[in-house]
Amino acid sequence: MPILPQTKKDLGLFGVYALATGVTLSSGFFLLPSFATQMAGPAVILAYLLAGLLMLPPMLSKIELGTAMPRSGGQYFFLDRCLGPMVGTIGGLGTWLALILKTSFALVGMSAYIRILPWGELAALEMKHINMVLWESLPTVDGDYQLTLVAVGLVLFFGALNILGAKKTTIFQIVLVAVLISFLGWFLASGSFAVKSIHFEGFFDEGHNNIFATVGLVFISYVGVTSVISVAGEIKNPERNLPLGLFFAIGTAIIIYVLGLWVMIGVSGPEAVTFANGQINLTPVSTVAADITGSNVGAYVMAIAAIVAFLSVANAGILSSSRYPLAMSRDQLLPSVLGKVNGKGTPVVGIVVSAGMIVAVIMFLNPLEIAKLASAFQLLMFSLLCLSVIVMREAKLDSYDPGYRVPFYPWLQIFGAIACIWVIYMMGWKTVIFSIGIIVVGMIWYFMYAIHRVDRYGAIYHVFERLGRRRFAALDTELREILKEKGLRAHDPFDEIVAKARVVDAAHGSTFEEITRIAAEELAAILPVTAQSLLEGFLQGTKVGATPVTSGVALPHLRLPDIEHSIMVIARSKDGLAIDVGDVFGGSHEEQSIHAIFFLISPEDDPSQHLRLLAQLAGHVDKEGFMARWLSAHSNQEMKEILLRDDRFLSIRLEKATDTEELIGVPIRSLSFPEDCLVALIQRRGHMVVPRGSTLLEEGDQLTVIGDERGIRSLKDQFGTTPFDTEE
Repeated sequence: MPILPQTKKDLGLFGVYALATGVTLSSGFFLLPSFATQMAGPAVILAYLLAGLLMLPPMLSKIELGTAMPRSGGQYFFLDRCLGPMVGTIGGLGTWLALILKTSFALVGMSAYIRILPWGELAALEMKHINMVLWESLPTVDGDYQLTLVAVGLVLFFGALNILGAKKTTIFQIVLVAVLISFLGWFLASGSFAVKSIHFEGFFDEGHNNIFATVGLVFISYVGVTSVISVAGEIKNPERNLPLGLFFAIGTAIIIYVLGLWVMIGVSGPEAVTFANGQINLTPVSTVAADITGSNVGAYVMAIAAIVAFLSVANAGILSSSRYPLAMSRDQLLPSVLGKVNGKGTPVVGIVVSAGMIVAVIMFLNPLEIAKLASAFQLLMFSLLCLSVIVMREAKLDSYDPGYRVPFYPWLQIFGAIACIWVIYMMGWKTVIFSIGIIVVGMIWYFMYAIHRVDRYGAIYHVFERLGRRRFAALDTELREILKEKGLRAHDPFDEIVAKARVVDAAHGSTFEEITRIAAEELAAILPVTAQSLLEGFLQGTKVGATPVTSGVALPHLRLPDIEHSIMVIARSKDGLAIDVGDVFGGSHEEQSIHAIFFLISPEDDPSQHLRLLAQLAGHVDKEGFMARWLSAHSNQEMKEILLRDDRFLSIRLEKATDTEELIGVPIRSLSFPEDCLVALIQRRGHMVVPRGSTLLEEGDQLTVIGDERGIRSLKDQFGTTPFDTEE
């Protein structure tokens, strides 16, 4: 398979938070309260709280899948890899459509708030005096040509912004969300002083049936919080930033929705929130804000806030929706042209196509109606994603290694799946028919276009394999590649393992079996296992194809019971040696010129960390110039430093008349190094010295210090870094 250009990882924690929050705080806050209050009365506050809590199981499930498989097209990718390409096709096409409709809805839905502003009606009057055939032929938004033009213009603007890259899009999104949160903060703070308890009388008068029906209605307000996972492949450190960003976003949304409804009901009362001039109030927030300030100033302020909220949805919507055709085309489910990215890693074609579809919906359809129906399909996908977590865990793949695991497994996933189906039922039969229609279209596309282009199955086949049926081994390979890309976790002791590793510099003419025997003896001296059993384990793994061998490097590895920590032996053969490598089908081939062999043993009960350590080693040997540096290393310490992470170690030589002179003659226990930094290796006059607390440092010592990024950075600023003196 050809290597495809990758999207860049430009999104940090604030970017994730802004994208998730901006999509969530829009129509659910500025439009929906009128309809919800009509159904539940003052208890609408409770309905929003319950809906937010119901959102937690599917959100947590998507976070687990997102930290295990951080790939563009998130929801599609998860369904495809868990349940197979047919379900992936249906989910990908349907979610793409749902995002397009939601974005169109946001741009059209803000029209009611635009009209509140003084220049909104003025613009409408001026437009009526302009008689142009082109404008008269355009479809309208609520009868206003100018609003159609504004909506289309905004699509073009946000499309162009997205083409500039996710980083610039996210910066703009952060600004929009910061402005929005400021407006909402003013609304909540000032409104809290005007709340009247009389407006909460008869809190449960509408009955529990209406309250639960309202929960189903307002649940869609929270659906957008997870749309940021569609750009998971562009998130820096997704195992940290994705969970934190979404936890902060859903927390913000629940607090603002609950307090916001409390202010709306408490200030103006259920009747004023629901109706205006005898009709449904489409601008309830501005109505309440006007009551708070006693003038139209409050209405104008919150009208601007609403417009900012809908703009943030449009911005994030184009970003998220464009990643679905990108991911699906790369998996051969859509034409390959949709999978192209530019030099900045931006899917330009996907953005253009998605923006074009949004324009078409705005001009020729009624997104206000269709978007409600599309929300039901998203809920169906949420239900399947809850089940996908169960499938991935029961597949028992060692390479499935999420940075976040959902608690209360599998009951939380079962509850989440059932809750989503219940909400669909509460939304009515039209939504069910619409979802069935999307499923039918997706299946037709899969069987007519994609089925002959794909040759893969989901993780569900690994569950079947446990029952005696087939599995799809390529998924395990793909997950291992993702592990390699994600890198180590903060607590993984990779640098400590390298620092403590035994080193074998093979004699001229040594064979792989001879080096393996030496490594087995070194390891057996410190492990509760015999050298013979280790030797047989390493050789058997190589024989059946379990030992990765590539680019002059071999990684024999084992997992054993009754050991607490991973341990490694590093071996080098300057001459190069041959290894007879087998495969799962019983065949074999000979790999020549193997110069580096890393024998890794890990505890049996932590397979994921074992794979991460292997992936880190593989990532090092893939770096340009590794082999040249490896063969030219003059000492064991220098070989180890080649494997250490650049931001986690420091190499310094102690010399007089330099910044390091103050360390000479000081015992290691007295060094004032940062707390998480330690002297791991000392080379003294060509020999390795085991560092102990009582060891006195001498002039000419070459120290290898390992630690966390911040501590190493501090030491580098203080002492600099001294490369090895190779003239030994």
